[in-house]
Amino acid sequence: MKLRKILTVAVVTGLALVTGGWLLQREAAPAGSVYQQARLFEDVLAHVADYYVDSLDERQLYQMAIDGMLDQLHDPYSVFLKRDDFRALSEATTGNYGGLGIQIDVRDGWITVVAPLPDTPAERAGIQSGDRIVVLDGRSTEGWKNDQAVKELRGQPGTPVELRVRRVGVEQPLTFKMTRATIHIRSVPVAMMLDDRVGYVQLNPVSETSTQDLSDAIAGLLKKGMKSLLLDLRGNPGGLLDQGVAVSELFLDPGEDVVATRGRAPNTTRTFKDAKPQLWPNLPVVVLVNGGTASAAEIITGALQDHDRALVVGTPTFGKGLVQSLWQLTPEAALKLTTARWYTPSGRTIQRKSKSEADQEAQVVAAEEGRDTTQPDSTLIFHTDHGRVVVGGGGIRPDLFISPDTFTTAERNFMKSLGSNIPTYWDVRSTYALEAKALGRMTDPNFSVTQEMVDDVLRRLRARKVTIPDSLVAGARPLIAQELGYEIARYVFGRPVEVRRRMTMDRQVQTAVALAHRARSPEDLLALAAAQASASPRN
Repeated sequence: MKLRKILTVAVVTGLALVTGGWLLQREAAPAGSVYQQARLFEDVLAHVADYYVDSLDERQLYQMAIDGMLDQLHDPYSVFLKRDDFRALSEATTGNYGGLGIQIDVRDGWITVVAPLPDTPAERAGIQSGDRIVVLDGRSTEGWKNDQAVKELRGQPGTPVELRVRRVGVEQPLTFKMTRATIHIRSVPVAMMLDDRVGYVQLNPVSETSTQDLSDAIAGLLKKGMKSLLLDLRGNPGGLLDQGVAVSELFLDPGEDVVATRGRAPNTTRTFKDAKPQLWPNLPVVVLVNGGTASAAEIITGALQDHDRALVVGTPTFGKGLVQSLWQLTPEAALKLTTARWYTPSGRTIQRKSKSEADQEAQVVAAEEGRDTTQPDSTLIFHTDHGRVVVGGGGIRPDLFISPDTFTTAERNFMKSLGSNIPTYWDVRSTYALEAKALGRMTDPNFSVTQEMVDDVLRRLRARKVTIPDSLVAGARPLIAQELGYEIARYVFGRPVEVRRRMTMDRQVQTAVALAHRARSPEDLLALAAAQASASPRN
């Protein structure tokens, strides 16, 4: 309960008349100096601590007061970070944590290894995709949720851990003794060639090593013959401002503005300019964005769009044009406070105007579906370097709007009919994939999912008491085949093969590939997109 709520209850109680009751004697209104207000606060806190009907620790009251004060700013990004939240933020921005290096998911009630990360204790010990961790340090993991599993697997580097693992095709459980280490999560999880000309790099999030990770990934793809780049920022929640600037510098010329920040406190109003020559001036770049692209990822997108350095494809971004500063106040707690607004090189702000977090999320969903009703922030017209019109106030609008893939009516009806049995559907798919791996059924990464395989999945669902009307099955077969293909690709051939398979069914990626494949220069790419946009009813 917030402190202000406690105080409201106390006032109402003070005015109530009961047998032997009393009335609070009013004194003169306190003067408005900061000192007097601070004394008033201390007096209120002392009375609550001493006389409130329920016992409350004074440390808890101070924490409630802090939360209540920040809540009254009506800014969801200004928060007091306690131990777990501060640790999570540190891991996201540094990319480092103490653990074993295992990507996990919960399947059929057990922790299932999606993949061991390269060069980690898990990989060196021999942990494999599909392994089920059934015992951790002598404790059964049955029924654990993802959050609990992650918390238990992580820990201080140098601490020992023992896992007992069940592997499909191996009769007896396997025991692995490992020592936790510092695990670095690369901010480039995927980098691959999509064909003989177009390279694909996924950047997520924007962390301390993003610039180096991205530079290394692009250099590697250029050696493989890349002529055009797809930079995927979809779902990237952002991160560090300085890394957003540094990533932008990879593609911009010296002296060009990257982003400007404007705040009230000293040193919060400044313009960040490119200080280094770009490394690949003739490389056509397509930036993929969606409603999950936010903050520092939007800084990158806005800078490249305003300078006509990249073509932006997808749906409008989240619209977080605010800068947060972080103060570590204790070894395990910190204050994250909004201290400035940022503006793209053309001068536009992309901050969405909303009444609440829920309102902003609703706007983002509407924009994803092509129902963007957000009004630009002003009547001013903003222009890119080459004179193209851009607007602000509702995220970064893509140069080419391509809606994401959505379920058909039949597929939506199928998922609706599953209802609470959706986790069982996932479990059946993953079990099928693990069996396929153990039995060596799949040898070609370009395998096809047959109707017999779909029939087998449906039989297994029914065997687990999941009833699906026959009228819904026919329309759902393509969806089941597609998702079963992803699951088999992940567990049998690895995450890169799964990603590549998903790319073939991704409308936004395929649109970008078609343009990038034809482009011979950044200018050529923009011209091709402009021609396509003018021919599109949506644009």
